[in-house]
Amino acid sequence: MRMEAARAPCIGLALGSGSARGWSHIGVIRALADLGIEPDIVCGSSIGALVGASLACGRIDALEHWLGTLSVRDMIKLLDVSLLGGGLIQGNKLAQACCAFVEDVDIETLALRFGAVATDLQAGREEWFRQGRLLDAVRASMALPGLFPPFAYQGRWLVDGGLVNPVPISMCRAMGAEIVIAVNLNNGLIGNSVRAESRETRLTLGLLENELIQKLVHALEPVKERVESILPLNKAAEDAVPGMFESMTGAIDIMQDRITKSRLAGDPPDILISPLLAHMGLLEFDRSSEAIAEGEQAVKRAFDAGALNRLSERALRPSDCNAADG
Repeated sequence: MRMEAARAPCIGLALGSGSARGWSHIGVIRALADLGIEPDIVCGSSIGALVGASLACGRIDALEHWLGTLSVRDMIKLLDVSLLGGGLIQGNKLAQACCAFVEDVDIETLALRFGAVATDLQAGREEWFRQGRLLDAVRASMALPGLFPPFAYQGRWLVDGGLVNPVPISMCRAMGAEIVIAVNLNNGLIGNSVRAESRETRLTLGLLENELIQKLVHALEPVKERVESILPLNKAAEDAVPGMFESMTGAIDIMQDRITKSRLAGDPPDILISPLLAHMGLLEFDRSSEAIAEGEQAVKRAFDAGALNRLSERALRPSDCNAADG
């Protein structure tokens, strides 16, 4: 009597939020593939949505290549400097540069099942993208307040998905995943001693080289006072009050840490991968090689601990991954 081969489990990959730390998702995806583990479903929040979408539309190699060419000076050029409209950074250039690696296609047409989570700014609830335009889903999911502008969608304003669901495990399960591998980028953020020595400091100091800021700082005293409240002009003072960037990103880190812990406790994944990137700032997009390498190491640690062994032995064929979403 011939026995049928066991059906491969439907694997979901939940890619968490964390801005620049999210480039480690690329390393995680590469290392999982080396083990023979390829997801049937990928769901992302914020930067996780961007990397997941680039994977789903076959542009992840191009994204990684672009990141490898990105310098601190390139990042500074991508930060739209404006002293009008209530903010120093507008974020449109950076958003456009990142989303250049996401095809403007319908999510339903992708070979890999994809979902992204955003936050309804008025209602404060999750907005799930499982159909519609892929580019809309990514722009909405990664609209981090203070860095990217809110995204207008069907008469509502949507912002970063990490505000409500930093690691979209629940979405993976709702879409039919039987085993969920989650990537948490917010591990060990609080109380990290290297915060003042690295993180946003390099970029905020670099912004001082911007010609517009230099001219305005020297020409107008009120502007100088405003800039001093944002950038560490007196960088030699050890007791200097944290600038706006440090305060903003520090607050986001605290929020992400608390929400992530709460969501993971209530809906734990089957396998949790936690890259160790607490020393990396939200805006340090130019440190991609470091983040990608740590993503690979995080997978190796999970494999050595036995968490991925069973999955790495599954047949490399599409599973019967029936949709649970409607």
